[in-house]
Amino acid sequence: MRFFLVILGVLFSFYSCNTSNSINKIDVSKVVVNFDVKRFDVDFYTSKEEDLKELKNIYPYFFPKGITDSLSISKMNNKEELELFSETQLIYKDINPLKIQLESLFKHVKYYNPKFEAPNVVTMLTNIDYDSRVIYADSLLIISLDVYLGKKHKFYNDYPTYIKENNTKDHIIVDVANEIIRRQVSPSRERSFIAKMINEGKKMYLLDFYLPNVSDIEKIGYQEDKFNWIIENEEQIWAYFIEKKLLFSTDTKLNKRFLEVAPFSKFYMGQDNLSPGRAGVWLGWQIVRSYMQQNDVSLQELLEINELDLYKKSKYKPRK
Repeated sequence: MRFFLVILGVLFSFYSCNTSNSINKIDVSKVVVNFDVKRFDVDFYTSKEEDLKELKNIYPYFFPKGITDSLSISKMNNKEELELFSETQLIYKDINPLKIQLESLFKHVKYYNPKFEAPNVVTMLTNIDYDSRVIYADSLLIISLDVYLGKKHKFYNDYPTYIKENNTKDHIIVDVANEIIRRQVSPSRERSFIAKMINEGKKMYLLDFYLPNVSDIEKIGYQEDKFNWIIENEEQIWAYFIEKKLLFSTDTKLNKRFLEVAPFSKFYMGQDNLSPGRAGVWLGWQIVRSYMQQNDVSLQELLEINELDLYKKSKYKPRK
C-alpha cells in the first residue's frame, strides 16, 4: 500500500566513462545554503501510540484528514515494515554523509542559480516504490531511503537488473539532482526526435556542473558493460539514426525506444539486449557537450537556446 505516497500526491499539488568532470570544478565554499534534514522514517517507526499527536505536529503533511489514527498505528506495528526500517537503519543510521553530499549539491546549484533556495529534506520509507525515489517541491525534498539499500540487497531480488543497478547509496545524490534539474529545463517545444534528445542532453549536462565529482557512469546510471557498449558504439548509433531518418521524425514511439528508462534500447536488431536503455539521452548529452565546447555561452543561455539551433551549432561528431 502506497500509504504516504498517496498523501504526497495531495501535498505536492499545493507546492506549485568513469571520470569526474575536473573542468567543471569550482570553489563553492563561500556559497551559503540553509536546510534541515528530518528523519520521518526514524521518528515514525520508533514511536508509540501516545507519540502520534506529536508526530502530526512535526509532519502535518503526512497526516491529512482521512488518515485515521488507527491506520497510522497499524503501520507503526506492521512486522514487514519494521523489518524494512531495521534494514534501512543498518545503512542509514548515520545520515551525515548524505547531508554533506546534499550540501555540496545545493551549493553548486545556487552558484549557478543565485535565486535557488535549498529545500528542507525529509527521509522516509515507501515500501520500495522505485518510481518515487525522490520527490521535490521547491521547499521540500523527500527521499525514500528503502530504495537505496544496495543493488544486491535481498529485498530487490525480483527487481529487473536495470532498475536495481541504481538502488545504491551513491545514486541518491544523482536522483536528487535530476529532480531539481527537471524543474529547471523546460520541455522542448519542438516535436522532432533530435530536439527531444538534446532536451534530455541539457539535463545531463547540468549534472556535469552540479555533480562535478560524480562519474559519467553514475550520472547516466548504466551497468558497467552497458556503459562500455555505448561508448564503443556511439558512432554506429549515430549512423543508425541517420540511416533510418530518425533525427527529424516526430514518431512518439521513439521515446520508449531510445529516451525512456528501459533494460535496453530498441534498434530492432539481433543484439539489442547488449545496449543500455536511453541511448538517445546519451547521444543528446554528447551533442550538448560538443555545443558547449564550440560556443562560449553560459548555462542559462544553454537552457534558453532552441534545440535545433543548438544541434546546428554543435559541430557534433561521434567518437570512433
